[in-house]
Amino acid sequence: MVTLTSPHMQRLHSLHNNIRYELCNKNSNMITRNDVMIVKNSRKYGRNSGRGKKCLAIAIDAAPSSLSSEARGIRWGLTKLQGAREEMEDDVVIIKNQADEDDGNDDKGGFAGFSYAAVFDGHAGFSSVQFLREELYNECAAAFQEGQLLDSKDFTDIRKALEKAFRAADSKLLSWLETNGQDNESGSTATVMLLRNDKLFVSHVGDSSLVLSRSGKPEVLTNSHRPYGTNKVSLQEIKRIKEAGGWVVDGRICGEISVSRAFGDMRFKTKKNEYPNYGMFHVRMLKKGVKEGRWTEKFASRVQFSGDLVTSIPDVLQVTLGPEVEFVILASDGLWDYIKSSQAVKYVRNQLREHGDVQMASEALARLALDRQSQDNISIVIADLGRTDWRSLPSMQRQNFVIELVQAVATMGVVSIGIWMFSLLS
Repeated sequence: MVTLTSPHMQRLHSLHNNIRYELCNKNSNMITRNDVMIVKNSRKYGRNSGRGKKCLAIAIDAAPSSLSSEARGIRWGLTKLQGAREEMEDDVVIIKNQADEDDGNDDKGGFAGFSYAAVFDGHAGFSSVQFLREELYNECAAAFQEGQLLDSKDFTDIRKALEKAFRAADSKLLSWLETNGQDNESGSTATVMLLRNDKLFVSHVGDSSLVLSRSGKPEVLTNSHRPYGTNKVSLQEIKRIKEAGGWVVDGRICGEISVSRAFGDMRFKTKKNEYPNYGMFHVRMLKKGVKEGRWTEKFASRVQFSGDLVTSIPDVLQVTLGPEVEFVILASDGLWDYIKSSQAVKYVRNQLREHGDVQMASEALARLALDRQSQDNISIVIADLGRTDWRSLPSMQRQNFVIELVQAVATMGVVSIGIWMFSLLS
């Protein structure tokens, strides 16, 4: 287990109040109890090994997820489901700005009034995720000088700080994987958001995605880093991989991995000067390909990697959150591969209209992905900015009734005009 070392992370501990634990078997909706990783705010933190054969949902912060029309700051919902996978390799960390709490505490917390949320999607084992869940936060906190840099008006400084944090976390992870020996071929994507009521910063590596709702219209803020497809980002990723000496087979780098940006994944990175044993992982991968008949020994002998095939350099962006922005959805590809962004936004809005509970909305959205036959782990974070009075918005049922009524009246009008014209002509 990773030791909690930073001042903010040391203040986090497991919750036992105002928390619901849900475990559902892949073939059942029976609810039981178990120890899970929980995050409520920057003073409370817990951990979950990520292993097991049940799907996992975490319900947090249920108390403030009410229908109150008063602005109570950002309200959070978090759900994780293992789904059909044999292991749970996703994870989520949320460290809330103290101003979002209803306890009267004015302490802003670690990022100058910003909340920190990250979704990790691991592969080839859970070790990389387990390491990054704390280390990436630590590196971001250090790069931002405990939040002071976030007040800078120069976005270039913020972008460079996030890039530095991601590089440092990846370097430490690679060193740890090499010496630890457990899951040393593992890796993880990561999408981090720093959220305040008026501003959002995103740092993104991999194929999770972040979508915000602007008056009900979806706005996708991230691009999936995948080595397949005909979109601009995918073509750029494929070009970069080939220029570094790699190749893509059936949408996978060297026929192995389907994401082109991630932490870890030692065999696809070239740091031989720093870590002399890196070449061993390249050779092992090439020998495996020869043994499996995917390429010949002659081909393997000619392979020369001149750069990282998988990189941890993030896409970084800044978004100003005007009054029309209602909520943000950050989720792993276990959701987005099965539900379109427009469908997710519409579904969450309908949920919030009905009951106003952000946590219930996140759980319902995860279950919808399961109903759509999602075959992957599913991790979802929803942040409601607290500026929308969901009670004042008409329900979907009422909207549908009005639409159907207008359509019916229009149809009757057309038919009446048609009968009248026919009577004139006859």
